[in-house]
Amino acid sequence: MPSEVLVVGLSWRTAPVSIREKLAFHDDELCASLQTLLSNTILEEAVILSTCNRVEVYACTSKSAPASGVSQAAALVRSFLAKSRGFKAEKLSEYLYEHVEMDAVSHLFQVASAVDSMVVGESQILGQLKSAFGTASREGAIGSVLGRCMERSFGVAKRVRTETGISRGAANVSSVAVELAKRVFGDLAGKSVLVIGAGKMSALAARHLRADGAARICVTNRSLDRAERLAAEIDGIARPWENLELEIANADVVISSTGAREPVLTKKLMKRAMKLRRYKPCFVMDIAVPRDVEASVGKLEGVYLFDVDDLEKLVSENLKERKSEATAATHLINAEVALFETWRKQQHVVPTIRALREHFHQVARTEVERAVQQMAKQGTESERENAMRKLATGIANKLLHTPMNALKNTDHTEELSQATHQLFSLSESGSEADDGTTKNAALSKVSGHKVHKE
Repeated sequence: MPSEVLVVGLSWRTAPVSIREKLAFHDDELCASLQTLLSNTILEEAVILSTCNRVEVYACTSKSAPASGVSQAAALVRSFLAKSRGFKAEKLSEYLYEHVEMDAVSHLFQVASAVDSMVVGESQILGQLKSAFGTASREGAIGSVLGRCMERSFGVAKRVRTETGISRGAANVSSVAVELAKRVFGDLAGKSVLVIGAGKMSALAARHLRADGAARICVTNRSLDRAERLAAEIDGIARPWENLELEIANADVVISSTGAREPVLTKKLMKRAMKLRRYKPCFVMDIAVPRDVEASVGKLEGVYLFDVDDLEKLVSENLKERKSEATAATHLINAEVALFETWRKQQHVVPTIRALREHFHQVARTEVERAVQQMAKQGTESERENAMRKLATGIANKLLHTPMNALKNTDHTEELSQATHQLFSLSESGSEADDGTTKNAALSKVSGHKVHKE
């Protein structure tokens, strides 16, 4: 019985975060969990993917599994997930989905390509999938089928990213703020940036800024220690809160997210800072809720102010464009699934091909050994030539014996005959000329002269 691929799991589509967080696997649990899964002889390969938005087990049945092996394997994985995470099977079942064979392959390709992600086109899932695959490989949980499937999913994800626009445009407020700054300045290289605050949103924005080539990033926060920690992460500079006005005056881009109850960038403060800047353009992005910047700041000369609502509109536009590109990605994925299915079908006949090759070579070896022994006893060239002819005839007869008997002694003569013609590219009986034309053509090739039929 050939191995079959399956996936059992849940995602943001089927389960709320309260369920997903309970089912999640920590990194230090993965190795033991994989060994538990593979301790059952039905399963031969397995990968556990656990992220904030999905928990899935990809698996492959063993070649010795019974005909109903894939159903038993899916039930085994369901039971494993329930028991290992402390769920009642019937409670967890309402959130789980399962796919088998090419549906499972298609699902994996969609996951790797971020077509199935909450934020379509996001880049994190591919790295998470590669990490899960790496863990399974180190544990010896990967074989030829699931290994090929996983590795192909990485290639599919790369194709989707390069051949479609699914990852085009920023997909969260922090990254879209940086994208907008790039639009304004054309290039962040050589620009000075001030990050106000050291929380999650500020940290994400700071990392994007560094990745996009900002020359100088300063971080300021009411707690200097937190500012220093974030600055160290991004190779930036921490500045004390008391220097806020001066730092704004030195910044081309200001991104603020402090969590303060009242605005920290007032019109008066910004007016003084802009005077120090001699009113050179300053790009201010307020990604805080409640807002960090007074709305009236946007009316000052040289100040370009964007708040979280402005940025959310851009995020929505980007996501809308990504979802439209997901259609093109799906067509690409379907084509890749078809290619993988062709490969899988070819794997089913590998044992037959291997046995056929060994059988033919064994016949040839036996006949050659017999011919060598006969030729050792022959003295003349004519006798040796005769031994070679017998060798060729003997090999042909041995190889033809079994299939010819099968063709003669079967109730499916027509089907077997057609298959034989296809396997060996045989011409139909009587299709060759019987008037000497074929023979004459062959003679003309040998002699170099055209033979005319009289």
